[in-house]
Amino acid sequence: MVMDSISTLKIILFYLMIINTVCYFMFFWDKRLAKRGRRRISEKSLFLTAILGGSLGGLLAMYMFRHKTLHRKFKLGMPLILIVQLALLVYLLR
Repeated sequence: MVMDSISTLKIILFYLMIINTVCYFMFFWDKRLAKRGRRRISEKSLFLTAILGGSLGGLLAMYMFRHKTLHRKFKLGMPLILIVQLALLVYLLR
């Protein structure tokens, strides 16, 4: 039984590492596209990736690249998504 929970935890952590990395690079790439005046990644896609578990990566990228930090829905939305996800994680781990 303990082995199953350890394996599950490893899978969840691996998933979170991947989705946060993806979200981080989506923000990076969108900033790069914005600087070049090219077609951008949709805000819907950025938020969806954050909701699927990449909110920490998105939040870090926002402030590292100074991207979307003036947009109220991102400035408030990304931290809110992260707080909800952390609360859910704490609840599930109890």
